[in-house]
Amino acid sequence: MRLQGIKKLLNIPDYKVTDVSFSRRAIHIQLVPFKRSKPVCSWCKETHTTGYHSCQWTEAEDLPMSGKRVYLNIQKRRCRCPRDGKIHTEEIPWLKRWARVTRRFADDVGRLTAITTNHEAGWFLGLDDEAVYRIDKTMLKEKAQQKLSPPPAATHISVDEVSYRKYHRYLTNVIDTDRKLLIWNQKGRKSEV
Repeated sequence: MRLQGIKKLLNIPDYKVTDVSFSRRAIHIQLVPFKRSKPVCSWCKETHTTGYHSCQWTEAEDLPMSGKRVYLNIQKRRCRCPRDGKIHTEEIPWLKRWARVTRRFADDVGRLTAITTNHEAGWFLGLDDEAVYRIDKTMLKEKAQQKLSPPPAATHISVDEVSYRKYHRYLTNVIDTDRKLLIWNQKGRKSEV
């Protein structure tokens, strides 16, 4: 029952908690993938049902619980990719390939470094300044890449007219409802707009 409660608290899909150990300052949680879930190749990004080779263990830090640091010991499967014939480690969506922290922990570090310095963020989280710098740098690179790459075309849109001043001054907005982003706007509400 205790392991099931921790599984719900972590909210990590396709993995089960097999062991939990507590120390004075940290919680170590061991995660193993469900047998029914198939690994996604990190090279071709496809799910493979055959070609299982081996597994390896990696450790990643997650968000703290009850004032203690949380370390996830994750079993990663390695499979032979039928496309290139080489062995690749599976892709885990909530964990970056070479990172030692989960994505949600990296997001938390990114939010913290946006309002304070890297040194103070490291002090608050109990991390080394260099680790905070590396996490912040990769987060900023990802955000810059998202800004530079063209957004995908919207499949569902909403068009709305909004009054932004007195005396019937209107603005026409086009919104992508899937991403909840403003795509385009123009002054006026006539058919030409």
